Amino acid sequence: MNIILLYNYPMINTDRENQLLTRGFGLVGGVDEAGRGPLAGPVVAAAVVFAPEVWQEPGELAAVNDSKKLSAAMRQRLFTIIKQRAAAVAIAVVDNKIIDRINILQASLLAMRRAVAKLAAAPDFVLVDGRFAIPELNLPQAAVINGDATIFSIAAASIIAKVSRDWLMSEYDKKYPGYGLAQHKGYGTKLHLARLQALGPSPIHRLSFAPLKPRF
Repeated sequence: MNIILLYNYPMINTDRENQLLTRGFGLVGGVDEAGRGPLAGPVVAAAVVFAPEVWQEPGELAAVNDSKKLSAAMRQRLFTIIKQRAAAVAIAVVDNKIIDRINILQASLLAMRRAVAKLAAAPDFVLVDGRFAIPELNLPQAAVINGDATIFSIAAASIIAKVSRDWLMSEYDKKYPGYGLAQHKGYGTKLHLARLQALGPSPIHRLSFAPLKPRF
């Protein structure tokens, strides 16, 4: 494939989508989540479906990449363009109480399944970031390790999930001030751990996660 440079980001691979197209799968969905590691807040999954003409002629979406490799400004810009050009976009949120009850892996898979179920345009095939397929999903699918860094549709979903979760954490910062949630987004930074020690956990902290579990 040709490599397109835009905003100094190399275009991510679209070979998998094209392979699926040759097998008769027209609408390909990518699924990813954000928020597996933090000590606070929900896990957020996103599902994005593109028609073939988008990944074949991406235009500004040639800058799509793993959300962790993009600046906040670039993620926000691509978030808007993805929503404009995708056939369907959906997110699903699974809160900390469910995470504590069923564990973060199962909560992440649940969020992914819910996101796919909410899509206005059902995909013919689903590409999932990670090593696990989505349970109880009645669609053809494949799990792809490091898919957010290698597959266009999954990378797009990673951007939607990350931007959506970051916005939620900024809103939680207003509701539960003092923890710095808008700054660290719930991850276990020195600031966050210090504020936890001073304030104790908020209603959105994951009590099953170390260091909260042994302390609180």
